[in-house]
Amino acid sequence: MRYIAIVPAAGSGSRMGGDRPKQYWPLHGRPLLWYAVETLVSVPRIDAVCVVLSPEDTEWDQYDWSPLGSKLRTLRVGGATRAQSVANALSQLSGDMSAQDWVLVHDAARACLTVQQVDALIDTLSDDPVGGLLAMPVADTMKRADDGGRVGETVARDGLWQAQTPQMFRGGMLIEALRARTDVTDEAGAIEALGLRPRLVAADVTNFKVTYPQDFALAERLLATRGK
Repeated sequence: MRYIAIVPAAGSGSRMGGDRPKQYWPLHGRPLLWYAVETLVSVPRIDAVCVVLSPEDTEWDQYDWSPLGSKLRTLRVGGATRAQSVANALSQLSGDMSAQDWVLVHDAARACLTVQQVDALIDTLSDDPVGGLLAMPVADTMKRADDGGRVGETVARDGLWQAQTPQMFRGGMLIEALRARTDVTDEAGAIEALGLRPRLVAADVTNFKVTYPQDFALAERLLATRGK
């Protein structure tokens, strides 16, 4: 049984704007994508880290990724959606992994992931029959907007969790789930569609997703405190 990480990085990052995909925006002198990959290759139990690129990607080769070591692989099989990119990567890897191998899918834009968070996920799920994901209990009052941009209702936050990544499932199960559901926004959603219940593993706010330009300043400060 092995642990394989997949990092979908074929998107355009349209909410960020700019002239390049978000995953290549500079952060402390390196592309944003670097930090998530660096953490994953630093986890001793992870055997390979596969970055899924668009076939038309022209940015990757402009950087020297060699310091990240021999675990790093690139797969130029990215699709139009995250689910398609992960499914394509699993298809590409099918000859190199068993159905029981664990697959950890992580957002390229979650640059502040730590080795300790990944270790906690693996420790919690290594014997789990389904798998699960890092997540954080919702602390704020939640509002659902109406069509006019006003509050339509207040949503009870009891039992609500904010999904994060990595999301960790058996390779065979994930292939089956993504084959059945290509419209999901995360892997846990595909597993849930099979009638299964992924386990929630508590993380914290530091594992946030860099989505908007203002998020870069927060990521820079947080990484600086870690000496990066």
